[in-house]
Amino acid sequence: VQLVESGGGLVQAGGSLTLSCAASGRTLDLDIGGWFRQAPGKEREFVAALRWSSGRSDYADSVKGRFTFSRDNAKNTMYLQMSSLKPEDTATYWCAIGASGPVTMMSTYDYYGRGTQVTVSS
Repeated sequence: VQLVESGGGLVQAGGSLTLSCAASGRTLDLDIGGWFRQAPGKEREFVAALRWSSGRSDYADSVKGRFTFSRDNAKNTMYLQMSSLKPEDTATYWCAIGASGPVTMMSTYDYYGRGTQVTVSS
């Protein structure tokens, strides 16, 4: 399974970006999509997750109400729509997929993309 993120870039505070994560390979046995991020000097943190079978989504408190996680099954692509961006959202963002487990834990996910940089200027 390979994951490729795209859509990162530079945006002003208050702006929007949509990250994409295209998956290839055997994903039929997997059920959870996730997004994580890591800011300079900080640990990688959970951002959002989507359970494909139930459609349930979960978000970190810091992004709740501003970020939306969706998936296009036909394209096998996940999206993270980010709005009302803040400078503290600046980070490298990774998408990930896994089979089962607590969605906020990195160990739940079996595959990760290479990451895409998001920079929010003030």
